[in-house]
Amino acid sequence: MISTATSKLTKKYQATIPEPVRRMLHLTAGDVIAFDIDNNNVHLRKARSVDTVFAQSLQDTLTEWDSAEDDEAYREL
Repeated sequence: MISTATSKLTKKYQATIPEPVRRMLHLTAGDVIAFDIDNNNVHLRKARSVDTVFAQSLQDTLTEWDSAEDDEAYREL
């Protein structure tokens, strides 16, 4: 059976994960989530420790577009 849960984005592009999704993924406050992108589909899952380690290893290399000017220029994307 397919069920649907929705959430509304805030101005900062944040969303609350609906309770049925949190329950299904066993999410608690502070957990890290992963978005797996496959063509036109995005799958949400609880991140594994390997996901977190990988993301942290990239963090210092992703500063090229991290400025107030970039935020302003691309905020509508």
